Amino acid sequence: MKGVSVEQMENMQREALIALWKETFADPVPRRVSISFLRHVLAFETQSRHIGGLPLGFIERLAKQAEGAKPKRSKSEPKPGGRLLREWHGTTHVVDIAENHYIWQGQHYRSLSAIARAITGAHWSGPRFFGLNEAKSQ
Repeated sequence: MKGVSVEQMENMQREALIALWKETFADPVPRRVSISFLRHVLAFETQSRHIGGLPLGFIERLAKQAEGAKPKRSKSEPKPGGRLLREWHGTTHVVDIAENHYIWQGQHYRSLSAIARAITGAHWSGPRFFGLNEAKSQ
């Protein structure tokens, strides 16, 4: 990654990106990988190294998950079997919490934010929209 900027990567051909990958990573280039994927991963790695790498705690959590450990649930994340209620413009919305997903109006969603966006038409933090991480009073 010696002196190659993200901007330069945008114009590099596949062969040059593969050479840069080999210079950057110990692992071989994945088979049938797209040029877009190569650019994204190399750009991320360049930026990460520029700021000193990923936080150690993050790397440790990734390693544990790669070994099969389940990620810890955040304190604001509801437990499976629970139910969230939110009134929005006179309509009460009910969300059931299942293992690794949420159910709203019979549809499965991976995040509360996706449900909040579907309800409001705007980008919201799902936990905030459903009142799971109330702002601390000052």
